[in-house]
Amino acid sequence: MNSRGNGVCHPERENRLTVSALITPAKTYDIRRNFMLAYLWIAIGGAIGSMARYFIGGVVSEHFAQSQSQAFPWGTLVVNISGSFVIGILGAVTDAGGRMTPQSRVFATQLLITGVCGGYTTFSSFSLQTLRLLQDREWLYAGGNVLLSVVLCMLAVWLGYLLGSIFNR
Repeated sequence: MNSRGNGVCHPERENRLTVSALITPAKTYDIRRNFMLAYLWIAIGGAIGSMARYFIGGVVSEHFAQSQSQAFPWGTLVVNISGSFVIGILGAVTDAGGRMTPQSRVFATQLLITGVCGGYTTFSSFSLQTLRLLQDREWLYAGGNVLLSVVLCMLAVWLGYLLGSIFNR
């Protein structure tokens, strides 16, 4: 097991400790304020990411609907690939060895990784977490993450679809 947080929702352990030492609020009011600001940044980022997913997915789907097969989910594929690419860049930039200050690393993680990328595509979070497992040579965990995510998510969406179909009767 590595010493990092999951890299998506929680910054690495070193970042959390460093930031808490630098910006530890003295009053309960300040603690609540910082807590609420974190959720505000994540919400703003999530809204931006969701709107970007809707726009880009729509543009790509519209393009392929006119020129090729409409059956393949081209918009979703492009969003997932581009989201994985962006979160890869952000994951490297916000790494503990990078040039960002601890405060800006936490802010970038909240707004851009958890917020924007999380709203844009959760596949990007899955991809970054699997990459970090591979980088840590956790082959079994990485393979298990891929296998379990695909199989269990397909099972969950199938079961959800069955349940939703019951409501349509």
